[in-house]
Amino acid sequence: MEPPRETNEAIIIDALGRLPDVQLGSADEGWHLCRWRQFVGSYTLPALPDPVFSIHIAGKPLVKTWERDGWSEVHSVPGCATIVPAGQPTGWLVDGELDVVTLSMSSEILNAAPAADQFRRMRFAFADPLGVALTRQVLAEIYAPPSSERDVYVAAMVNALKAHILRGPMPPAPEEIPVSDFSSYRLHHIMERVRERPQDSHTLEEMASQAGVTASHFCRIFRKATGVSPHQYVMKARLDRAQHLLVQSDMALATIADFLGFTSQSHFTRAFRQFVGEPPSDFRKRGRTTVQ
Repeated sequence: MEPPRETNEAIIIDALGRLPDVQLGSADEGWHLCRWRQFVGSYTLPALPDPVFSIHIAGKPLVKTWERDGWSEVHSVPGCATIVPAGQPTGWLVDGELDVVTLSMSSEILNAAPAADQFRRMRFAFADPLGVALTRQVLAEIYAPPSSERDVYVAAMVNALKAHILRGPMPPAPEEIPVSDFSSYRLHHIMERVRERPQDSHTLEEMASQAGVTASHFCRIFRKATGVSPHQYVMKARLDRAQHLLVQSDMALATIADFLGFTSQSHFTRAFRQFVGEPPSDFRKRGRTTVQ
């Protein structure tokens, strides 16, 4: 008789050295949901037996994953999702308190899903507004007074989240995108553009126009989906790129500040210190010492 297979959650608990704040699951339906909070540092996770879908709920936006030769250039911010495939060890850098929800789903279920391919590779820090909204609703119900009705509702919401994940990304064709109503596809596109080119202006008016809504409505939608304002999201993307440039290039601080759209080097230094906790010059020295 073979010993029982170790679960994703047991492996993560061992790696983090702590239990999740909340955990629930259904063996019959093949899922297990956990909420993890208040851990800081760098961690290595061994290969997990089942894929994991995670949602970055709250905390500082300084979560990175290890790539071939260093920490990822992009970082996860509240409102981002990540897929970790089965059988792939991963490394994580958590530079500030983190609040994340993980949903493990059995490989047997995923192999029969239409979107099974998306769980066979790592997808880090991508936008998923609907996944975030469903996850937040699950958490809101978990902390409600216990009752049989609440348990049924929580299970239904988790199954809705699972169905959303199993369906996979289904962006509409360009002609199907509404010209005036807001769509999650447009929000995803805007967030991806900011992460890819943080040095561009990305004004509120420009982003709202791309989404097809007013500036005030876009602010409300963006904050509800990500937990931060559009301005904060752009600023974090620029500072994340700045960290990469500080360690991987010899660009002067004034050049980096100008390239990333800051009004001056002093503005860049103040913003960097506020978000990272140290001035850019100290970060550059520490980063290069670590690389060496």
